[in-house]
Amino acid sequence: MTRDTKPPIRRGFVDIDEGQVHYRTAGEAHDGLPLVMIHPSPGSSLMLVPLMQRLARTRRVVALDTLGNGDSAPPRHLTRDILPYADAHARALAALGIDRFDLYGSHTGGNIACEIAIAHKDRVHRMILDGMSVYAPEEQADLLENYAPGITVDQSGGHIHWIFNFVRDTYLFWPWYKRDKAHVRDVGLPPADVLHDKVIEVLKAARTYHLPYQSALAYDKEARLPLVDVPTLLSVAATDMLAVYFDAVAALLPGAQHLRTPGVSTEGDAETTVAGFLSFLDGR
Repeated sequence: MTRDTKPPIRRGFVDIDEGQVHYRTAGEAHDGLPLVMIHPSPGSSLMLVPLMQRLARTRRVVALDTLGNGDSAPPRHLTRDILPYADAHARALAALGIDRFDLYGSHTGGNIACEIAIAHKDRVHRMILDGMSVYAPEEQADLLENYAPGITVDQSGGHIHWIFNFVRDTYLFWPWYKRDKAHVRDVGLPPADVLHDKVIEVLKAARTYHLPYQSALAYDKEARLPLVDVPTLLSVAATDMLAVYFDAVAALLPGAQHLRTPGVSTEGDAETTVAGFLSFLDGR
């Protein structure tokens, strides 16, 4: 498959105890292992399509919507615990017949990936953690209080307006609710189509989008990351608001490889990023 060819994205559902889990997949089975990808919050596996289409040139790629996001069923337990999400992913993959795999997780997806790697070391071959963070206690408390509040759906449509502003402002400020000069991001807004698609994905999960988000914000990385015992690549895009935490995360995984990428904003950037990921996954 040539560099200019982008494999088609196919969609499906798999049943687990909580209900149906929605996934996107691309590429064909080759000699190598499939790559499982877990998306950041908010949104769904749709956010991973630019990476999926390039990574799928040489391997099968599967990206699931986390419970409570996109088109997946909500979690059963409404606690700030990442473990139910990791367990659900592991069961969904087993139901799809995927036993051993490489693993990629971004932001919230990285936290879920860590727990999959800890609980299922025998199933995970290599893992990429893209854009991870380690928050000081006061910062973590502030984020838990303000970053991903629950939403009440109302007849006036106020929740629709709130979600649009929320998704838009995550590109403009970090954190999004501190809208002053000191917290301005310098990346600007994405194309209108990208912004629209992300808003729609969050709207679909308006009642539950905050559950995996809050579980990720509460995740105790200082205690859990040192338990990861699979070959790991820590990566972060230059434009990622979590890039400031890269060194702190790296200190918790001293055996990990490091990669700073240009992200996926342009075709060239995406190709460079994918080349770095494949170099690690292929053991080069």
